[in-house]
Amino acid sequence: MNARRRRISGIAVTAATALGLGALSACSGDTAVAGNTDKFDVVASFYPMAFLAEQIGGEHVNVTSLTGPGQEPHDLEVSTKQRAQLEESDAALYLKGLQPAVDEAVTQSEVGTKIDAASLTALEEHGKEVGGHAAEHDHEAGEDEHDGHDHGGETGGKDPHVWLDPVKYAEVAEGVGKAFEKADPDHAADYRKNTDALVKRLGELNTRFETGLKDTKTRVLITTHAAFGYLAERYGLTEEAISGLDPESEPSGARIKALEKMAAADGVSTVFYETLVSDKTAKTVAKDANLRTDVLDPIEGITGQSRGDDYFQVMEANLAALQKALGAK
Repeated sequence: MNARRRRISGIAVTAATALGLGALSACSGDTAVAGNTDKFDVVASFYPMAFLAEQIGGEHVNVTSLTGPGQEPHDLEVSTKQRAQLEESDAALYLKGLQPAVDEAVTQSEVGTKIDAASLTALEEHGKEVGGHAAEHDHEAGEDEHDGHDHGGETGGKDPHVWLDPVKYAEVAEGVGKAFEKADPDHAADYRKNTDALVKRLGELNTRFETGLKDTKTRVLITTHAAFGYLAERYGLTEEAISGLDPESEPSGARIKALEKMAAADGVSTVFYETLVSDKTAKTVAKDANLRTDVLDPIEGITGQSRGDDYFQVMEANLAALQKALGAK
């Protein structure tokens, strides 16, 4: 917003001079200047945050994402140019504990409004229970297990994947809406209206998940990494991740053996993999256990391979995949 523009820090000036404050891909795939526009400029850490900002901000915001389409967000390194763009923005919307490089960049920046989505809902520990259910079928399974992974943020071992639970995502949306109202009071009424509409849609999505997963043959799902702990807990499912919270960690031989025994005992039919990480491990486990594979998208980014064009469409695709894999009646 031109009405309020902070003095750019020395590093930002240097970066702007050398590189120019060029375009950055927004979550919609369009390009937009990150700051110094006549709108409320928001830099979001990755897609789920950018989606919230766009839905709540509507025509009053200019949203850009630090994480490009198809880029694995956990591994993001914030460039000098992106740090400069942060300085030129009105607000930063991020989820502390998911992307350590973003946490550091936001902390060091002088952006006027810093919105940490992790502070807007209650975080829980998931991933550290890896092997818990599978170990019931193989007492040796826990000997070499990963016990989860701390993404490096100050949330400790708490699971940051709150957007995959529509109820928690709605809680975050409420907090983001209030932050926008406070930071840009001239458009507070529109932010409130847009937030209410988004929360309503998320409530309807939650109802569809509750109904669609109420009666299934099995309540156990195997995933590549423990991204779906909140979703599983919300709908009475048990997630067994091949790895912990780290999508790149390698499972032990004992872990794979335990999963195979668990799959047979619990009637599991499918091993789920993700769109932004390799499906090699999932296919290996599935082949050894004679199971199918399918996509369960953690919606960390929208690409041409995504089963939908936005959060709601991909969540509906996830619901359909779960119903098929779990044997919904």
